[in-house]
Amino acid sequence: MTAPADKPTVFFDGSCPLCRAEIDLYRRQDGEQRLCFVDVSQSEAPPAPGLTAGEAMARFHVREADGTLRSGAAAFVALWAHVPGWRWLARIARLPGVTAVLEGAYRLFLPVRPFLSRTFGRWQARRARRLRA
Repeated sequence: MTAPADKPTVFFDGSCPLCRAEIDLYRRQDGEQRLCFVDVSQSEAPPAPGLTAGEAMARFHVREADGTLRSGAAAFVALWAHVPGWRWLARIARLPGVTAVLEGAYRLFLPVRPFLSRTFGRWQARRARRLRA
């Protein structure tokens, strides 16, 4: 799972319907041109040096083009800084103390992520069935 060194790499859990939907949103907003996306659920191999598959599945990570590995809220801020339409949020998040608050919220979200992901996945499946009918 090697990624190009000239642009940031986003490591995400593609087995999570909620995570996949969010990544698809960033991709549609020109993120595909600016970032490399790696679905860490597709392999047991370490996704990148210094990042195990387990770590990558447990938390959101972004490796900057300079090699800096960011995790959690800091990774979201790094992602937002590269996607048009989200840069304003990155600027706000970089204000003193804001990323720390976002990290606290992210840590509260992590334990409920499996439940939210299952619920979102069921909702998506029902929606797809209605659209086909």
